[in-house]
Amino acid sequence: QVQLVESGGGLVQTGGSLRLSCAASGRTFSRYDMGWFRQAPGKEREFVAAISRSALSTDYADSVKGRFTISRDNAKNTVYLQMNSLKPEDTAVYYCAARSGNYHGLKYGYDYWGQGTQVTVSS
Repeated sequence: QVQLVESGGGLVQTGGSLRLSCAASGRTFSRYDMGWFRQAPGKEREFVAAISRSALSTDYADSVKGRFTISRDNAKNTVYLQMNSLKPEDTAVYYCAARSGNYHGLKYGYDYWGQGTQVTVSS
């Protein structure tokens, strides 16, 4: 079991930056792969970025490659999403997720979810 608490969302202009944080409970944080997903109104939830438990592997959606960076600090039980060069199409509720299972690939299989944090990018 892990509980996820997110922060850092807000309103920014096109081209601006935000850093999202996701704090996880417990002492087993390093055993979880971590991911970020987002959902815009009227759209399905989509994968954004993920990082393996070892931090040796990352993956990104094509739409955010080169703009977003995922990182983690296992000593602080926290995963981050640095978002640069933001676009209006990045507007969505962003969810932090944790995965306890063993998989090949980082885009699926997440077991635990945060409450979501709103990111709004104005044009």
